[in-house]
Amino acid sequence: MKKILIAVQLLVSIASFGQGFLHRDGQKIVDGNGNNIILRGLGLGGWMVQEGYMLQTQAFASPQYQIKQKIEDVIGKQGTKEFYAAYKANGITKRDIDSLAAWGFNSIRLPMHYNLYTPPIEQEKNGEITWIEEGFTMTDNVLKWCEANKIYLILDLHAAPGGQGNDAAISDYDTTKPALWQSEANQKKMIALWKKLASRYRDNQWIGAYDIINEPNWNFTGSNKNGCDENSNGPLRDLMVAVTKAIREVDTNHMVIIEGNCWGNNYNGIFPLWDDNMALSFHKYWNYNDKESIQKILDYRTQYNVPIWLGESGENSNVWFKDALTLVETNNIGWAFWPMKKIENIAGVTSVTKITEYDVLLKYWKDGGQKPTADFAKKALMKMADNYKMQNVTVKPDVIDAMFRQVQTNDTKPYKKHAVPGKIPATQYDLGTNGYAYSDKDFVNYKVATGKFDEWNKGNTMRNDGVDILPCKDPGSNGYQVSFIEDGEWLQFTVEAKKQNTYKAAIRYSSENLEGKIYFETQNGKKSETIILPPTGGNEKWKTIILSGIELNAGTNKIKTVFEKGGFNLNYLDFSEVKKDKVKK
Repeated sequence: MKKILIAVQLLVSIASFGQGFLHRDGQKIVDGNGNNIILRGLGLGGWMVQEGYMLQTQAFASPQYQIKQKIEDVIGKQGTKEFYAAYKANGITKRDIDSLAAWGFNSIRLPMHYNLYTPPIEQEKNGEITWIEEGFTMTDNVLKWCEANKIYLILDLHAAPGGQGNDAAISDYDTTKPALWQSEANQKKMIALWKKLASRYRDNQWIGAYDIINEPNWNFTGSNKNGCDENSNGPLRDLMVAVTKAIREVDTNHMVIIEGNCWGNNYNGIFPLWDDNMALSFHKYWNYNDKESIQKILDYRTQYNVPIWLGESGENSNVWFKDALTLVETNNIGWAFWPMKKIENIAGVTSVTKITEYDVLLKYWKDGGQKPTADFAKKALMKMADNYKMQNVTVKPDVIDAMFRQVQTNDTKPYKKHAVPGKIPATQYDLGTNGYAYSDKDFVNYKVATGKFDEWNKGNTMRNDGVDILPCKDPGSNGYQVSFIEDGEWLQFTVEAKKQNTYKAAIRYSSENLEGKIYFETQNGKKSETIILPPTGGNEKWKTIILSGIELNAGTNKIKTVFEKGGFNLNYLDFSEVKKDKVKK
């Protein structure tokens, strides 16, 4: 009889959470076996919901509906339909999810636009709610790819019916139509959508959770238009309670994640909690990475005995990433960074290449003037859609390294394998954080805390460290140069020397009118002489100067290139052996 009771209890447990379902266990998120889980995720921003800043249209078209209008203006409705079909088909594929899993992510946050699943209320008849298969199929595919990689998929309603915030781009809010908070029909549609999703996915253990409303930012009673001074947040709480109730009518397996007002962080009036399987999300951008920055959400975790999750973060330097993730993981908090793909992006795991023809469209959309032909515009847009394929984006190894390896260690590793003798591009310094792989005086943006935006890479190209990098036209370069060099900064390079010897380095540099100074230091503390870099007469006028007396061991060497005096641009270092003079008889 005792064995039967135990078996029944086990079945009840499985029915409650499902074998493998993520769920709340006090203040922790655990899997079906009770193992503590730290979610390490990425948000697939820009795929289902476009935001202008990701497409470089923010100045004149920030929400998706405005972007679509601009596209329709140049290629018509049918051309726009074809563009979006290609954009969505290429934006996220199995190859993307395979890559994320290989890099170390164990979860994905899927930012959904409601209009892929159900039409806007103005297109419905007599208050009915109808469904569109496209969004469900897209979700099914991502889920299938996640399941193949054994990573969790968290559904995130990023654009709710009508739009849930005055920050319009986030939720594709059209101010000429009723917002979510101004329309009962929009709220009913949102509730119905979540019930439909929950019914469809209730038995799948690789659905990690339902993040039921992204970054609400609305002033119900306060003066701040983004809801940062709200004290009650009654309409937000009521809607989240209603959504949870609808989900629980069909799905008791999955965890529900809620977000506060003010871009997810204002929880005034949201408590007490109303479900036993919930987690709180908070979003963190551009502030200090100390415990004080997350203390309020930590207090909520303790006070309400509920897990917390950093549902969105990113858009900063690698130093900030390392520090933020170290902070949250040390406090047993999982995370989802943002975004997956963005045009000409250094702060993401990938970057989408911009073509010159797209710049022509951007200029026309912004300034007017001569309208590009429909043929020109369509070819440009379809090429950009093709550039969103995983095989066509540029993967950012330094960002991935900062988010995973650097969280565990300050050790450095080679950016690429460099053999000596040989040429080393200056921008291929070691992977690692400031003070270990390089030293730069500007390396992070704390604008929320300081009120001042600080660029870390002033050139905003190639890498996401504090090192300032610009494109380079000098023949023999890798296309990039280190610039804005200041006194006392340095770069470290790991090189493999074929044999123990004394080497010399050809230093390729340029400077307009300032005299630079540079020397090398190896890991055993040996320093070369300091050499003066005379002005070359222009940033585009490159010269080579030789620094001798660099003693290297056979095998692995770490060489620190120290800029005793800055003010110049550095292209590359070309190492060669110093040949000993033959003794004449």
